[in-house]
Amino acid sequence: MVSVNRTMRAISHKRCCDRQRGIALPLVVVGMVAMLAIAGLALDSSHAFVNKTRLQNMADAAALAAAKVYDQTADTVPSTVAANSVFGLNTDGNGNFEIDSAYDGGEISVVVQYSTTLNPFVSSGVGPYVRVIATGFNMATSFSAVVGITDMDIAASAVAGPSPTIDNACNIAPLVVCAEDMSQPYFGFTQNELKVLKPTPGDHDDVGPGNYKLLRLDCPGGDCVRDAMAGAYGACATTDQTVETEPGVTAGPTSQGFNTRFGDYQGPVSPSDFPPDVVVHETSPQLQTSEDPVTGEDIITSGANGPVVQFADDISGYDYAEYARRTGIPGMHDYAAGGSPGGVEWRRILAMPVADCSGNETGQSTLVVEGFACYFMLQKIGGGVDKNIFGQFIEDCLAGGSPGPNPGAGPGPYIIQLYRDPDSGDS
Repeated sequence: MVSVNRTMRAISHKRCCDRQRGIALPLVVVGMVAMLAIAGLALDSSHAFVNKTRLQNMADAAALAAAKVYDQTADTVPSTVAANSVFGLNTDGNGNFEIDSAYDGGEISVVVQYSTTLNPFVSSGVGPYVRVIATGFNMATSFSAVVGITDMDIAASAVAGPSPTIDNACNIAPLVVCAEDMSQPYFGFTQNELKVLKPTPGDHDDVGPGNYKLLRLDCPGGDCVRDAMAGAYGACATTDQTVETEPGVTAGPTSQGFNTRFGDYQGPVSPSDFPPDVVVHETSPQLQTSEDPVTGEDIITSGANGPVVQFADDISGYDYAEYARRTGIPGMHDYAAGGSPGGVEWRRILAMPVADCSGNETGQSTLVVEGFACYFMLQKIGGGVDKNIFGQFIEDCLAGGSPGPNPGAGPGPYIIQLYRDPDSGDS
């Protein structure tokens, strides 16, 4: 009887173990699938993040390229061409074979939009803000397929456009502009107003004797002045910072450097180091200065005995509007970009620090930078007695530096920068 009971217990124990083994096997299989799914999602998500970053970089570069071209041309056709060209070139980069294959296969769609405002961004066909949207890239997954995820949709969106007025400007001209009225907008300057930016010897309209508005440079001597006036001045200035002016005329080095912008090379300067602008036409007749017989103040005249001029509309010759028109038409260029000597667009537009010059009457002065202003250079420095630099005030210009906090603020120099797309989480 005892033997029978033992036998029955053994049979029961065996059946129980068999049932437990039968239950454990599905649990192991489910656990392995779950582990594969988690690992697969982690690997595929990491892979998707890499491709997302690459696609975003392509959209960023395309938006910046389009915004820069639009800033120069105000034309959406070449701007859109630039966006698509830059995007396509970047798909060919190292490591982008998946995106490149999808783009070449027509799967990825690139849309370029334009808006006059940043937020809200309203696609209207007019800039200056540009949005580039890349969609249609479905990245095939690997291990995630075990849970039914066979692909991941990846998109990118980028917005670029002009920054706020920069409060830290770099690559500025080594000249300081004296504000006309600190209480007025634009420092008292008026759009298209003509101004003597560097006076001729003996002329001290708003500064004292021996002060010709040149900034003190880090390196002494005429070679430094020449290179700085040609465009090698790499120093930066910040609003509320103090700057030092340099006494003396240094007429020769100043004109040698400055005139390279007009394709005129005298002294140890060359087009390979300092290329001309693509358009070098000058004001005709040449602007000059003379003394007002009543007030004794210096005035700008068109020619030696011509009429007094104050704004660009008063001159019959060449101004910024005509320069911008010619710059936008390659057939109107005097020097082709990339040619010989190889012109560079916008070389005749300079960003300069603005200061309150009142009370400074010596050759060397300490001035506080109140902001920055943009000027179009009307003519090269002449070879005669008149060594003035004449500029036409324009409200804004492209420059290097760091922008202030508010988009659309002005006037003054700015940069082309990226913005977060207000309508998309892909930016």
